[in-house]
Amino acid sequence: MLDYHVHVVAHGEYEYTREWVERYLEAARAQGIEELGLVEHDEFAHRIDRGLLAGLRQRPGLSPQVRAGLECEYLPGREEEIRRLGRELDCDFLIGSVHFLDGWPFDHPDHVHGWDLRDVDEVYAAYYRMVAAAATSRLFDVIGHLDLVKIWGHRPRRRSELEHVRPLLGVLRQAGTAVEINTAGLRKPVGEIYPAQVLLEALFEASVPVTLASDAHRPDDVGADLGAAVVAARRAGYRRVMGFVGRRARERVL
Repeated sequence: MLDYHVHVVAHGEYEYTREWVERYLEAARAQGIEELGLVEHDEFAHRIDRGLLAGLRQRPGLSPQVRAGLECEYLPGREEEIRRLGRELDCDFLIGSVHFLDGWPFDHPDHVHGWDLRDVDEVYAAYYRMVAAAATSRLFDVIGHLDLVKIWGHRPRRRSELEHVRPLLGVLRQAGTAVEINTAGLRKPVGEIYPAQVLLEALFEASVPVTLASDAHRPDDVGADLGAAVVAARRAGYRRVMGFVGRRARERVL
């Protein structure tokens, strides 16, 4: 069992202290999680206690093994900045995510009204174009919450979600980029894992690797619903998931 998407400072409301991090580790141990990816949004990278994180990564034989990650907002023009952040933090893996479209934070509850002003199909098309650009950049080891655009329950009408994702499959396969099975969607209005089962099955058919993620923003969410993620993965055909050390993928039996 592994959880490769856990935020310690969340959206800036918590501090990166040993006592606070230990609560995440305790939650992971209680669930038998063997690898825990500590990941901050790149805007809060400066809040990471690098000495503390380095010490946590050097705990041979202790569970969970801590991996260092960073969730980077992909925007064209940020490529060199993202490379620099990954080098400075000596990351084990980088997650590429899209939360903004032309400056609009489409997944933020304070900006949900923006959906009323836009054509849903056009939003989907713009979102997946940006995700495709993120994958094409080959900056990332993992694409985060692949179909985040569904978060509020809006669905496209003119093209299915699978049609939007299908052009991504070859890019992901060629780049060797994994996609996370992210259970946070079960805690959102859409009430569905990212990605949806039909998309997960298409990823398997295209030989795109996956990893597991709770997207926890507090200790109580560590490992949340990972059992459901495993069921979804196996139903799609997966028997292995990816962990990461030093930007190198390592298979784990599912």
